[in-house]
Amino acid sequence: MCQHQPSCPTADSADREAALPVAYHPEQGWSLLCNGVLLFEDTGELLPNGTIIAPHRPVGPVVRAA
Repeated sequence: MCQHQPSCPTADSADREAALPVAYHPEQGWSLLCNGVLLFEDTGELLPNGTIIAPHRPVGPVVRAA
């Protein structure tokens, strides 16, 4: 699907989020990447095969007791 050179990571790759967006809709909270992955603003993903990847936002700063 990707026409970029070098090619973007496939939807099966661990770094699939590094693919370039082909449709960007921030008002709706999603982007379509060139590898077919729907990437949502909450960091959830929908892969082309229907697999759902739960949101994986980074955890806030760690507060350590003094």
